[in-house]
Amino acid sequence: MAVENTLSIIKPDATKRNLTGLINAKFENAGLKIIAQKRMQLSKSMAEKFYEIHKNRPFYNNLVDFMISGPIIAQVLRGDNAVNLNRTIMGATNPQEAEEGTIRKEFAESIEANSVHGSDSLENAHVEIAFFFSDIELIY
Repeated sequence: MAVENTLSIIKPDATKRNLTGLINAKFENAGLKIIAQKRMQLSKSMAEKFYEIHKNRPFYNNLVDFMISGPIIAQVLRGDNAVNLNRTIMGATNPQEAEEGTIRKEFAESIEANSVHGSDSLENAHVEIAFFFSDIELIY
């Protein structure tokens, strides 16, 4: 298996409820290593740019508003097949469809407030990581 990096965001609904440690434990227990992490408040322009791919979707404005509603934890996870492993650990976007034991099944409040974001491909992981982190912030 290839060692990869992927972006993970712990969203405002989860940071408000102090779930960062519980969520990070799920990543680490599954074999992913957190190689960069920062707590931050997204500005509206940052959220709009990050989610620009969804600009023409009906949920875009609500997503931007939600992502600026409180602090997030942006982090880089590293490990074998990290992109797919992270997506498995997160669970389905809709928490009602997520498997038992996944982050979204355990912690999500709704399909919108679903606690975490993760890159959906290795290509997007590179773009998303560069959005939040410089190379010198990635500590292997």
